Amino acid sequence: MSWFPKTLWDLLKGPPLPPEKGPRREREPSAKPIAPRREKDDHSERTPRRKPTMQEKYAALIVEMKTTYGVRVRKWRSSTSGCAWEVHYHDGSTARLIESPRPRGPMSCAIFLHEIGHHAIGFGRYRPRCLEEYHAWRWALETMRQRGFNVTPAVEKRMAESLRWAVSKGARRGLRRIPRELLPYVTDGE
Repeated sequence: MSWFPKTLWDLLKGPPLPPEKGPRREREPSAKPIAPRREKDDHSERTPRRKPTMQEKYAALIVEMKTTYGVRVRKWRSSTSGCAWEVHYHDGSTARLIESPRPRGPMSCAIFLHEIGHHAIGFGRYRPRCLEEYHAWRWALETMRQRGFNVTPAVEKRMAESLRWAVSKGARRGLRRIPRELLPYVTDGE
C-alpha cells in the first residue's frame, strides 16, 4: 500500500523515509593501495583551455583601455562615428569621455581605439588638429596589430578617408603649411 497523507502537515512533511536495511559490513582491506581522490573541480589536467572568442577579446580590450587611460564611455553609438573630449572642472579634476561604436569587428574596434588614442597621445599635443587625427589613427592601428586584432583593408581605407577629410577641413579653415606626415592625404584641390 502506498503512502497517503492524513493531514495537511503530513502532506507538507512528505512521505516517511524507508527503514534502513541493516548494519553495513565493512570491507576487508585489499592488497592494492588506493589512489587519493581528486576533487570534482580539478579539471586542469584533463580539460584543455579553450581559446577566447573574439567578443571576449573585444570585451577585455574595452575594460583595459578604459582603466588604463581613465576614459568613460558616455554613449555607445550605433553608427561608425566617434568623438573624444575632455571636461576640466574647477577643482582641477578632468573627465575623459568618448562616444564610439562598441567593438564588435575590425572597423568598430579601430574607431573605438582611435577615440581612445586621442586620450592616449594627449589632446593638444600635436598641432594642427589634422596632425592629431593622424597620430590617433596611427596609435589605433598599431594597438590593433600589437594585440592581434585584424586590420582589414576597409579599416585602412577608412583611416585614409578620415585623414583626407581632416586635411581638407584644415585647408578650408586656412591651414597654410601641411605637415609632412599628411602629404599623402592631400587632394588635388588643396
